[in-house]
Amino acid sequence: MGSERIEVGIADGVAHVALARPDKFNAMDQEMFAAIGDAFRALGRDSAVRAILLAGQGRHFTAGLDLDYASRQFPPSQDPGRAAEARLRHIEWLQDAFSAVEDARPPVVAAIQGGCIGAGVDLASACDLRIAAQDAFFQVAEVDVAITADLGTLQRLGHLIPQGILRELTYTGRRMGAEEAARFGLVNRVEADAADALAAGLELARTIAAKSPLAVAGAKRSLNYSRGRPVEEGLRDVATWNAATLVSADLGEAIRARLGKTEPGFGPLAD
Repeated sequence: MGSERIEVGIADGVAHVALARPDKFNAMDQEMFAAIGDAFRALGRDSAVRAILLAGQGRHFTAGLDLDYASRQFPPSQDPGRAAEARLRHIEWLQDAFSAVEDARPPVVAAIQGGCIGAGVDLASACDLRIAAQDAFFQVAEVDVAITADLGTLQRLGHLIPQGILRELTYTGRRMGAEEAARFGLVNRVEADAADALAAGLELARTIAAKSPLAVAGAKRSLNYSRGRPVEEGLRDVATWNAATLVSADLGEAIRARLGKTEPGFGPLAD
């Protein structure tokens, strides 16, 4: 799962994924997009992983799309129709890398320091929870390079912050600081610096990893499924899930531990 672009480690049920291109402020090129997609698809199937902590090495979480990489993607073509079809497939491939984060079975906690720019906001929006360092800022920067944000910000961020704020950020490209991001609900909390944000993210991931993995997976599945759907559809879906899974050993273990005032021990999910 690891590569020259990301580092992956697993300990005590928590996978730690680090964007590992600090000399380029973790700018995302083709290799990084591929590595992110591959890693989160693999971690989503790994029965040893119950929560994922995502961070970026160096000063910034990520500077977003590597513009040198982007400028080489679409050479002139004699056939505009074929060129458009190739662009569509490439954009969908990029989208799939971040959808793998949202679709991963374990919840994903992002620890964000410095800049979270452009594609970084797309990536952060696909995570379940976000912890920010005091120096963190978020910028939907695509408008400044004449691109319509197309990797998930416009589809996901509106479920985290008010539409008016999302539209302002998208149309102007201005920076949103950590405190403002917390005020509008984009981040769960703000810590003093990168080390504290990473520590808080790890503590949160470990707390999640100690819970029933079946219950947590069901909750994430239901939250994702219910977003944008009528309440009735979400209720039917979660009822079906619980009708199938409440017979698991986790329920008995949780009740036994609660009554005995002990820590529960839950087995892994199937891979």
